[in-house]
Amino acid sequence: MTDALKVATAKRALGLVDLTNLNDDCTAADITALCKRAVTDHGHVAAICIWPRFVEQGVAELKGIGVKVATVVNFPDGGVETSSVVAETEQAIRDGADEIDLVMPYKAFMEGRKGFAEEQIIRVKAAIPAPAILKVILETGEIKDPLLVHMASEIAINAGADFIKTSTGKVPVNATLEAAEVMLTVIEETRRDVLKDVGFKPAGGIRSVDDAAAYLALADRILGSNWPSAATFRFGASGLLDALLGAINGSDASAGEGY
Repeated sequence: MTDALKVATAKRALGLVDLTNLNDDCTAADITALCKRAVTDHGHVAAICIWPRFVEQGVAELKGIGVKVATVVNFPDGGVETSSVVAETEQAIRDGADEIDLVMPYKAFMEGRKGFAEEQIIRVKAAIPAPAILKVILETGEIKDPLLVHMASEIAINAGADFIKTSTGKVPVNATLEAAEVMLTVIEETRRDVLKDVGFKPAGGIRSVDDAAAYLALADRILGSNWPSAATFRFGASGLLDALLGAINGSDASAGEGY
Protein backbone atom coordinates (compact mmCIF):
# COMPACT_ATOMS: atom_id res chain seq x y z
CA MET A 1 0.00 0.00 0.00
CA THR A 2 1.42 3.40 -0.96
CA ASP A 3 1.70 6.08 1.70
CA ALA A 4 -1.00 8.13 -0.03
CA LEU A 5 -3.39 5.18 -0.13
CA LYS A 6 -2.64 4.37 3.49
CA VAL A 7 -3.52 7.90 4.55
CA ALA A 8 -6.70 7.88 2.44
CA THR A 9 -7.75 4.55 3.95
CA ALA A 10 -7.06 5.79 7.46
CA LYS A 11 -9.15 8.90 6.90
CA ARG A 12 -11.96 6.80 5.47
CA ALA A 13 -11.89 4.34 8.36
CA LEU A 14 -11.63 6.80 11.25
CA GLY A 15 -15.29 7.76 11.17
CA LEU A 16 -16.31 4.10 11.05
CA VAL A 17 -14.72 3.06 14.36
CA ASP A 18 -16.70 1.88 17.37
CA LEU A 19 -14.03 2.81 19.93
CA THR A 20 -14.28 0.08 22.51
CA ASN A 21 -13.49 -0.62 26.13
CA LEU A 22 -15.02 -3.87 27.34
CA ASN A 23 -12.19 -4.74 29.69
CA ASP A 24 -13.29 -6.51 32.85
CA ASP A 25 -11.45 -3.94 34.98
CA CYS A 26 -12.83 -0.88 33.16
CA THR A 27 -13.40 2.13 35.44
CA ALA A 28 -15.25 5.43 35.19
CA ALA A 29 -11.90 7.14 34.61
CA ASP A 30 -11.28 4.80 31.68
CA ILE A 31 -14.62 5.83 30.17
CA THR A 32 -13.68 9.51 30.49
CA ALA A 33 -10.42 8.79 28.70
CA LEU A 34 -12.25 6.82 26.01
CA CYS A 35 -14.68 9.69 25.39
CA LYS A 36 -11.77 12.10 25.01
CA ARG A 37 -10.05 9.76 22.53
CA ALA A 38 -13.27 9.53 20.50
CA VAL A 39 -12.83 13.11 19.26
CA THR A 40 -9.65 13.77 17.30
CA ASP A 41 -8.12 16.58 15.27
CA HIS A 42 -9.18 14.63 12.17
CA GLY A 43 -12.79 14.03 13.16
CA HIS A 44 -14.64 11.81 15.59
CA VAL A 45 -15.32 8.10 15.64
CA ALA A 46 -18.79 6.70 14.96
CA ALA A 47 -19.45 5.43 18.47
CA ILE A 48 -17.99 4.23 21.72
CA CYS A 49 -18.87 0.69 22.83
CA ILE A 50 -18.89 0.19 26.60
CA TRP A 51 -20.36 -1.91 29.40
CA PRO A 52 -24.00 -1.15 30.30
CA ARG A 53 -23.03 0.21 33.72
CA PHE A 54 -21.21 3.11 32.04
CA VAL A 55 -23.88 4.12 29.51
CA GLU A 56 -25.22 7.08 31.47
CA GLN A 57 -21.71 8.43 31.94
CA GLY A 58 -20.85 8.01 28.27
CA VAL A 59 -24.04 9.73 27.16
CA ALA A 60 -23.38 12.68 29.47
CA GLU A 61 -19.74 13.08 28.44
CA LEU A 62 -20.49 12.90 24.70
CA LYS A 63 -23.63 15.05 24.69
CA GLY A 64 -23.83 17.22 21.59
CA ILE A 65 -20.69 15.80 19.99
CA GLY A 66 -22.27 13.37 17.54
CA VAL A 67 -20.60 10.22 18.82
CA LYS A 68 -23.09 7.41 19.47
CA VAL A 69 -23.06 5.34 22.64
CA ALA A 70 -23.25 1.59 22.08
CA THR A 71 -23.44 -1.07 24.75
CA VAL A 72 -23.51 -4.86 24.92
CA VAL A 73 -26.16 -7.27 26.17
CA ASN A 74 -26.05 -11.03 26.66
CA PHE A 75 -22.30 -10.46 26.58
CA PRO A 76 -20.00 -12.25 26.08
CA ASP A 77 -21.42 -15.75 26.47
CA GLY A 78 -24.65 -15.48 24.49
CA GLY A 79 -26.84 -17.08 27.13
CA VAL A 80 -30.39 -18.29 26.87
CA GLU A 81 -32.28 -16.26 29.50
CA THR A 82 -34.17 -14.12 27.03
CA SER A 83 -36.27 -12.28 29.62
CA SER A 84 -33.15 -11.07 31.43
CA VAL A 85 -31.56 -10.02 28.12
CA VAL A 86 -34.66 -8.00 27.26
CA ALA A 87 -34.59 -6.37 30.70
CA GLU A 88 -30.90 -5.55 30.25
CA THR A 89 -31.71 -3.98 26.89
CA GLU A 90 -34.59 -1.92 28.27
CA GLN A 91 -32.37 -0.54 31.05
CA ALA A 92 -29.65 0.38 28.57
CA ILE A 93 -32.18 2.26 26.45
CA ARG A 94 -33.47 4.10 29.53
CA ASP A 95 -29.88 5.06 30.31
CA GLY A 96 -29.60 6.62 26.86
CA ALA A 97 -27.86 4.00 24.72
CA ASP A 98 -28.09 4.68 20.99
CA GLU A 99 -27.02 1.20 19.91
CA ILE A 100 -27.37 -2.28 21.40
CA ASP A 101 -24.85 -4.99 20.50
CA LEU A 102 -26.58 -8.29 21.31
CA VAL A 103 -24.70 -11.58 21.45
CA MET A 104 -26.93 -14.06 19.65
CA PRO A 105 -27.37 -17.27 21.69
CA TYR A 106 -24.92 -18.92 19.35
CA LYS A 107 -24.44 -22.07 21.40
CA ALA A 108 -28.17 -22.77 21.27
CA PHE A 109 -28.08 -22.01 17.55
CA MET A 110 -25.22 -24.48 17.02
CA GLU A 111 -27.18 -27.11 18.95
CA GLY A 112 -30.01 -26.77 16.44
CA ARG A 113 -32.21 -24.34 18.39
CA LYS A 114 -32.45 -21.88 15.54
CA GLY A 115 -35.98 -20.79 16.44
CA PHE A 116 -34.87 -19.90 19.95
CA ALA A 117 -32.05 -17.73 18.64
CA GLU A 118 -34.43 -16.01 16.25
CA GLU A 119 -37.02 -15.37 18.95
CA GLN A 120 -34.45 -13.77 21.26
CA ILE A 121 -33.36 -11.37 18.53
CA ILE A 122 -36.99 -10.50 17.74
CA ARG A 123 -37.76 -9.77 21.39
CA VAL A 124 -34.67 -7.66 21.92
CA LYS A 125 -35.36 -5.71 18.73
CA ALA A 126 -38.89 -5.01 19.98
CA ALA A 127 -37.40 -3.43 23.10
CA ILE A 128 -35.34 -0.94 21.07
CA PRO A 129 -37.32 2.10 19.86
CA ALA A 130 -36.12 3.96 16.79
CA PRO A 131 -33.77 5.65 16.15
CA ALA A 132 -31.75 3.31 18.40
CA ILE A 133 -30.39 0.32 16.49
CA LEU A 134 -29.62 -3.35 17.08
CA LYS A 135 -26.34 -5.01 16.16
CA VAL A 136 -26.36 -8.82 16.44
CA ILE A 137 -23.06 -10.54 17.27
CA LEU A 138 -22.87 -13.97 15.65
CA GLU A 139 -19.56 -15.12 17.20
CA THR A 140 -18.39 -16.52 13.88
CA GLY A 141 -15.11 -17.84 15.27
CA GLU A 142 -17.09 -20.27 17.39
CA ILE A 143 -19.67 -21.16 14.72
CA LYS A 144 -16.82 -21.79 12.22
CA ASP A 145 -18.82 -23.54 9.46
CA PRO A 146 -19.42 -21.03 6.60
CA LEU A 147 -22.84 -22.55 5.93
CA LEU A 148 -23.84 -21.98 9.55
CA VAL A 149 -22.43 -18.45 9.45
CA HIS A 150 -24.58 -17.86 6.37
CA MET A 151 -27.65 -19.25 8.15
CA ALA A 152 -26.98 -17.24 11.33
CA SER A 153 -26.64 -14.07 9.24
CA GLU A 154 -29.97 -14.73 7.54
CA ILE A 155 -31.70 -15.43 10.85
CA ALA A 156 -30.37 -12.24 12.44
CA ILE A 157 -31.32 -10.08 9.47
CA ASN A 158 -34.80 -11.56 9.14
CA ALA A 159 -35.34 -11.13 12.89
CA GLY A 160 -34.69 -7.39 12.60
CA ALA A 161 -30.97 -6.79 13.04
CA ASP A 162 -29.79 -3.40 11.81
CA PHE A 163 -26.20 -4.68 11.76
CA ILE A 164 -24.61 -8.10 11.89
CA LYS A 165 -21.31 -8.29 13.76
CA THR A 166 -18.67 -10.97 13.65
CA SER A 167 -17.46 -11.34 17.20
CA THR A 168 -17.28 -10.35 20.84
CA GLY A 169 -13.50 -10.14 20.83
CA LYS A 170 -13.54 -12.52 23.80
CA VAL A 171 -12.91 -15.85 22.04
CA PRO A 172 -9.75 -17.31 20.40
CA VAL A 173 -10.90 -16.59 16.82
CA ASN A 174 -12.68 -13.31 16.20
CA ALA A 175 -13.12 -11.35 12.95
CA THR A 176 -11.84 -13.05 9.80
CA LEU A 177 -12.09 -12.06 6.16
CA GLU A 178 -13.65 -15.45 5.40
CA ALA A 179 -16.54 -14.86 7.80
CA ALA A 180 -16.84 -11.26 6.63
CA GLU A 181 -17.27 -12.37 3.01
CA VAL A 182 -20.09 -14.71 3.97
CA MET A 183 -21.85 -12.07 6.05
CA LEU A 184 -21.51 -9.32 3.47
CA THR A 185 -22.80 -11.68 0.80
CA VAL A 186 -25.91 -12.39 2.88
CA ILE A 187 -26.45 -8.65 3.32
CA GLU A 188 -26.30 -8.28 -0.47
CA GLU A 189 -28.61 -11.27 -1.02
CA THR A 190 -31.28 -10.05 1.41
CA ARG A 191 -31.21 -6.29 0.88
CA ARG A 192 -34.18 -6.31 -1.51
CA ASP A 193 -36.27 -8.49 0.78
CA VAL A 194 -35.71 -6.61 4.04
CA LEU A 195 -36.04 -3.22 2.33
CA LYS A 196 -33.22 -1.63 4.30
CA ASP A 197 -29.44 -1.53 4.31
CA VAL A 198 -28.32 -3.89 7.04
CA GLY A 199 -24.87 -2.95 8.27
CA PHE A 200 -21.75 -5.00 8.96
CA LYS A 201 -19.31 -4.79 11.87
CA PRO A 202 -16.09 -6.81 12.03
CA ALA A 203 -14.72 -6.86 15.58
CA GLY A 204 -11.77 -8.46 17.29
CA GLY A 205 -8.14 -8.36 16.16
CA ILE A 206 -8.41 -5.44 13.75
CA ARG A 207 -5.34 -3.42 14.64
CA SER A 208 -3.73 -1.89 11.56
CA VAL A 209 -4.53 0.26 8.54
CA ASP A 210 -3.87 -2.80 6.38
CA ASP A 211 -6.48 -4.76 8.36
CA ALA A 212 -9.01 -1.98 7.89
CA ALA A 213 -8.22 -1.73 4.19
CA ALA A 214 -8.83 -5.44 3.66
CA TYR A 215 -12.31 -5.32 5.18
CA LEU A 216 -13.24 -2.14 3.34
CA ALA A 217 -12.06 -3.62 0.04
CA LEU A 218 -14.26 -6.65 0.65
CA ALA A 219 -17.29 -4.49 1.35
CA ASP A 220 -16.55 -2.36 -1.72
CA ARG A 221 -16.37 -5.45 -3.92
CA ILE A 222 -19.58 -7.06 -2.68
CA LEU A 223 -21.81 -4.05 -2.00
CA GLY A 224 -20.18 -1.20 -3.90
CA SER A 225 -17.67 1.49 -3.01
CA ASN A 226 -20.42 3.92 -1.97
CA TRP A 227 -21.94 1.46 0.51
CA PRO A 228 -19.62 1.63 3.55
CA SER A 229 -20.53 4.54 5.82
CA ALA A 230 -21.10 4.94 9.54
CA ALA A 231 -24.71 3.94 8.89
CA THR A 232 -23.70 0.60 7.36
CA PHE A 233 -20.14 -0.27 8.38
CA ARG A 234 -18.25 -0.19 11.68
CA PHE A 235 -14.98 -1.49 13.04
CA GLY A 236 -15.15 -2.77 16.61
CA ALA A 237 -11.70 -1.93 17.98
CA SER A 238 -9.79 -0.41 20.86
CA GLY A 239 -6.37 0.10 19.29
CA LEU A 240 -7.20 0.66 15.62
CA LEU A 241 -7.76 4.38 16.17
CA ASP A 242 -4.12 4.86 17.16
CA ALA A 243 -2.97 3.17 13.96
CA LEU A 244 -5.28 5.32 11.84
CA LEU A 245 -4.13 8.53 13.49
CA GLY A 246 -0.52 7.40 13.16
CA ALA A 247 -0.97 6.97 9.42
CA ILE A 248 -2.74 10.29 9.01
CA ASN A 249 -0.08 12.08 11.01
CA GLY A 250 2.68 10.30 9.14
CA SER A 251 3.98 8.47 12.18
CA ASP A 252 4.50 4.84 13.06
CA ALA A 253 2.27 4.88 16.13
CA SER A 254 1.61 1.48 17.64
CA ALA A 255 -1.83 0.07 17.01
CA GLY A 256 -2.14 -1.34 20.54
CA GLU A 257 -4.57 -4.06 21.40
CA GLY A 258 -7.60 -4.84 19.22
CA TYR A 259 -11.07 -5.52 20.49
